[in-house]
Amino acid sequence: MSETRKIAAILVADVVGYSRLAGADEERILARLRALRSDLIDPTIAIHHGRIVKRTGDGSIVEFRSVVDAVRCAIEVQNAMVDRNAGVSENRRIVFRIGIHLGDVMEESDGDLMGEGVNIAARLEGICEPGAVCLSGAAYEQVRDRVRETFIDLGEKVLKNVERPVRVYAAALDRAVGAEPATPGKHSGLSLPDKPSIAVLPFQNMSGDPEQEYFSDGISEDIITALSKLRWFFVIARNSSFTYKGKAVHMKQVADELGVGYVLEGSVRKGGNRVRITAQLNEVTTGSHIWAERYDRELADVFQVQDEITEAIVAAIEPQLYAAENFRAQRKPPDSLDAWDLVMRALSHFWRVTRQDNVVAQALLEKAIAIDPDYGQAAGVLAASHMFCAHMGWADMASVASIAENAALAAIRADGEDPWAHLALGCVHLYSRRFDDSLAEFELALRLNPNFSFAQGYYGLTLSYCGRWQDAALAASRALRLSPRDPLLAIYNGIAAYAQFVGRNYDEAMRLARQAVRERADFVGAHRVLTAAAGMAGQTEVAAASLRELRRAQPNISLAWIAKEMPIKLEAEREHYLEGFRRAGLD
Repeated sequence: MSETRKIAAILVADVVGYSRLAGADEERILARLRALRSDLIDPTIAIHHGRIVKRTGDGSIVEFRSVVDAVRCAIEVQNAMVDRNAGVSENRRIVFRIGIHLGDVMEESDGDLMGEGVNIAARLEGICEPGAVCLSGAAYEQVRDRVRETFIDLGEKVLKNVERPVRVYAAALDRAVGAEPATPGKHSGLSLPDKPSIAVLPFQNMSGDPEQEYFSDGISEDIITALSKLRWFFVIARNSSFTYKGKAVHMKQVADELGVGYVLEGSVRKGGNRVRITAQLNEVTTGSHIWAERYDRELADVFQVQDEITEAIVAAIEPQLYAAENFRAQRKPPDSLDAWDLVMRALSHFWRVTRQDNVVAQALLEKAIAIDPDYGQAAGVLAASHMFCAHMGWADMASVASIAENAALAAIRADGEDPWAHLALGCVHLYSRRFDDSLAEFELALRLNPNFSFAQGYYGLTLSYCGRWQDAALAASRALRLSPRDPLLAIYNGIAAYAQFVGRNYDEAMRLARQAVRERADFVGAHRVLTAAAGMAGQTEVAAASLRELRRAQPNISLAWIAKEMPIKLEAEREHYLEGFRRAGLD
């Protein structure tokens, strides 16, 4: 078996007292671990660009591109676990130890990692206090000035099977109910838009059952969707709001990082056939609670509850507009709650942005449609998932386009106001070179949901392919502004990069493409733009290096492939793109 040597940031995590927990109730502990991995651990790893090397029963070995990403991931998980364990008896809590090291490892052909770098991380995990994060001195030197947490120097430790003592640092985690308020200069400090702006934080699952996370997430998503239909609101997209899931964060920090004036938070307690939903609206500038309410309902009433919450928020923020327009955010709820459950589970997988998670999402959506064939959103998300897989190179466009088109049309027949259906149909039309139809579908999706960052991004891509690069750049910037912490940031930056390439702004195209690659190293679209832009800019060495990376990411890349597969409307723009690749050395 061939192997290569490299420097990597390695995180090793393990459950404290797993044998005792499993001995008491193995089936339940395994179910809780699976739920934690699905809802918290794996998504957090993905957000921080980690790669799960292997599962070790009750633990994991994870590789990161940077120590900063590894430490931020570990701290988010440990802080989230404090909330997850609230109300759970001490002898039943799942608690992790986490060790992190930066060092030399050997990567085998199957992706497994071996060597002292892995061994030291594992030994650090072994000496770590329950619920804590321990770093080696090598890892600490990389993060000491790059994360806000403080670290405690534990001195040099002798680790088993490690030749020399290793200096160890422990992260001092913030476990307070409210985290430290944001301070000037610490965050991005996005300016407020010119209309009421709001972030809806993930509602907290108070049911004591990790399997019900999807239910509370679904309530939050429904509120975001309904609010987004109110055109006088600026609503932060779901993907950015949900990066705060499971974390104790002060609302002023949320407002500073997302650029909003209002934050909605709440909880969901589901038991039997009843549900209790609490919600509280906060005005960040004054720190005041504008409105709070509690709803106790039969579970079959959940859609009415969602509408009531949305109406109350509208009335609290803009009562005069509400009275003048008598506007009510309405949606077409499915007849079956079971189908809704399946769609909420599917969306949680879709937003993890992996090939396997999209396969899981598609299976869940097909089950929902089988239960309720008239469920428009289920068919719309299914169509969008198929097209997204093709765009990411996970599926063949020719094989999924007809599936996506049929699902999108079925969704529109069931619910003509489903923005996901129009998004998916816009993608289908784009790749079949029906550019005007594609733009019309994206514009309709955005009329139905003006804050649909996913649709804004693909609208920008289509405008670029039509040569309207300035409009495209504006659409891409809207997507980035609506959801500044989105798992799809790499895609949006890649689209923005291509728009700048079409505008002959090669340096800016390269900057944005590099940003996209940093966010997602496997995104071939960004590698393509970086290669072509460097070629046109005359940066020979950068172009050659970018082309090598592109060939690794897309082995079948060629001038013939670009000419055939890229849906570029104008012949002059297609030739411009091809010329960039020729100058980079592609044949």
